[in-house]
This record gives sequence, structure tokens and C-alpha cells, in this order.
Amino acid sequence: MSHHLIRPREYLRQRSVRRLLVASLVAVGLVLPLVSMSASAASTKKASGTVDVLYAGSFQDLMEQKIGPAFHNATGYTVSGFSAGSTALANEIAGGTQVGDVFISASPAVNATLEGASNGNWVSSYSVFGYSPLVLGYYAQSKFARDLKTMPWYKVVDLPGFLLGRTDPATDPKGVLAVDALEGLALSHNLPALDALASSSNIFAETALVGDLQAGQLDAGFFYGVEAAAAHLKTVPLKGTELAGQYTVAILNKAPHEAAAKAFVKFLLGTSGRAILKKNGVTPIVPPRVTIASTTIASTTTTP
Repeated sequence: MSHHLIRPREYLRQRSVRRLLVASLVAVGLVLPLVSMSASAASTKKASGTVDVLYAGSFQDLMEQKIGPAFHNATGYTVSGFSAGSTALANEIAGGTQVGDVFISASPAVNATLEGASNGNWVSSYSVFGYSPLVLGYYAQSKFARDLKTMPWYKVVDLPGFLLGRTDPATDPKGVLAVDALEGLALSHNLPALDALASSSNIFAETALVGDLQAGQLDAGFFYGVEAAAAHLKTVPLKGTELAGQYTVAILNKAPHEAAAKAFVKFLLGTSGRAILKKNGVTPIVPPRVTIASTTIASTTTTP
């Protein structure tokens, strides 16, 4: 009878190998989860707190439904927002009745009212980050809906019984553009009736105009593409004009939550923010056009 003999030295070597293998498996089983847990914890570590954003009314749906939630998911900060006409907001900031960290306007000119010692030094720099065309949004069940699809818009809005809405130029830059659109076409097409509409059309608060149109209280109104897209409004382009709202963002001086404000602006102007803007009716300006004390210091993109 023959036996397969294992020499003592070989036996010790095999036992040592087995021990090393077992130890390695145990180490892998213990160490890898720890590494994974550590990496996961690091990746999910986020900030907390609030950033107060004062923004143009045309940004309301986009901010509440898209930008705010995405910013929170990315950083942990929560957006506490207040919206109104850009000019009205600037007046409230200057008067101290609205306190915020970030100001988003639909017109670069509005920022000038917050610059300099005479205006409280609220804004020392801002970035123009995107633009959205002025369009005519209309009530889908309006008796003039078919006309708006088949006729020039400036001929339809003057038809008897047509109810046209816009915002107030004194509180909202979009109201200024609406008047420019009517007066411009009145001049170029010799249509004095449009001049009359520029002053007689129904005036609504920026945050109320969409709802009033959707309720059928108007046949049509002037909107930016971004708010029309968010509200799923039917629109027609304002042929004969090239008017657009230009959106700006600024961190207000004396911002109570400066770290959160910087994080918000970084997100808005970054890749994720630009993707949200582009998908929702705002054409991003890349890189943003930066202005300090009313002097543009960086601009490589042409906008309307």
C-alpha cells in the first residue's frame, strides 16, 4: 500500500499560504465596506441652511420647480425665494423692505439703481447669465386663437373685443419691452392703433398675469419664453421685433447668508444650472457677461 507523503517543509508552506488566503479574504470583506462607507459618507456630506433669493416674477415657476430643488439636492442649501417685478424688487431692496442674499433681475439696467453710495451700495457687481425672448402668449380657448395662428400678431391684437394684457413698465422691465413692441410696430407699419394699445392695454402684476390668462380673463399677453414654457402657454413669436429679457444675478452686499449665496450663484452659472436654463426657455450666456460698477469687464457673447 502506497501513501502520498507531504514533507514537513511543504506542509508548513501550504498551511502558511492557506492562512494568508483566509486573512486576505477577511480583510477584503472588512476593509472594502469601510472604504465604501467612508467614500459614501464623504460624497453625501452637504451643507445646511437657507439662501434668500429675490427674483424676477418671470422666474417664479422655474425657480420653485427646477432650480431651487436641484440646488438643494446638489448642495443641501434651501432656497427661500420672493418674486416680483424686477424694478419693484430693486425699490424694495433699496428701501430696506426686502432683505436678501441674491438678486435676479430681468434687465441689466435695474442693477444700476442699486449701485453706488447714493443707492445704498447694494450691488457692486453682477453677471448677465441668460436671455429669453419676449413672446405673445394666448388663451387656447380664445375666440381669437385661430386668428393668432394665421394672421400677423399685431393685426389681431387690435381686433374689436380683443383683451391684451401686459405688466407695468414702472415696476417690471417686461412691461417696458411690451410697450416697445407695440410702439415699434406702430411706427414701422404705420399702425397708430398700436400706439393706443401701448397705453390702454390691461396692466397686471407680473406674478398674476399667467394665472389671469389661464383663467380666460385675457385673450393674450406679453411674456418671456421662460415663463410661457413653465406654464405651458400657447405662444406666437413677435415677428418684427427682437426683444428679450436679459437675466442678471448679483450677490447683495451685506448678504446675511454669504456662503449660501456664493454656492447658489456658482450652481446657477455652472454646468447644472446652465442645463436647467437651456431646457426651460432661457438661453445661457457662456461665459456670463460680468459688470462691476456699471463697467463691463468680461464679455465674449453677443445677445439680443
